[in-house]
Amino acid sequence: MNNSTGRTAVITGASSGIGAATARALAADGYRVALLARRADRIDALAAEIGNGAIALPADVTDRDALVAAADRVQAELGGADVLVNNAGIMLLAPFSSAQRSDYRAMVEVNLLGAITATEVFLDQLKDGGGDLINISSVAGRTARASNGVYAATKWGINGWSESLRQELLPDVRVTLIEPGVVDTELPSHITDEETRKAVQQGYDVAAVKPEEIAEVIAFALARPRHLAINEILLRPASQLG
Repeated sequence: MNNSTGRTAVITGASSGIGAATARALAADGYRVALLARRADRIDALAAEIGNGAIALPADVTDRDALVAAADRVQAELGGADVLVNNAGIMLLAPFSSAQRSDYRAMVEVNLLGAITATEVFLDQLKDGGGDLINISSVAGRTARASNGVYAATKWGINGWSESLRQELLPDVRVTLIEPGVVDTELPSHITDEETRKAVQQGYDVAAVKPEEIAEVIAFALARPRHLAINEILLRPASQLG
């Protein structure tokens, strides 16, 4: 049974990929959605497309003041958040070296600290009436490979933090960890190391699921009755080995 009517979902990284697909899927299920991302033009257009009270929240998850302002808007305009989808993330893969130090710091600040800060800011709203926290991790949160060490570190961090929160927030907030494999998103295009970017993009071109397929899984988990919590979902393209 889907009890989404009247519920509000805040989605970070909502301007593209899994975030945008999740916004559309949850809106179709009756959620009011708040779209949080840095690219204001994209989330403005998506909010207009979705309608039904959808709002755009231009903000960077590394900026706590911007997140607080976004949470205030969600409270004032939509009555507070019932769901937070921590989807914002970057994947700046490269062989480990000093040349990539700014990329390493950016991944920690966005992927790990961004999710932690967004959750801290919205937590009181999620607790008010029983909410859901969806953390988007990765298969890299289970298996590290050469050249993805810091990215994997952020995702392993998300996994451990999510399990701690799952225990701590019971029964007020359900915590669900989503660990996708290769998904057809913009992530490879942001890689600054040219050789790594080309290699990763080739892999994505061969085997990738659609963001909409991940969004369907998220919507399914949220639609379960409150007494049932789906805590962890690992999913890959059927042809992906690792």
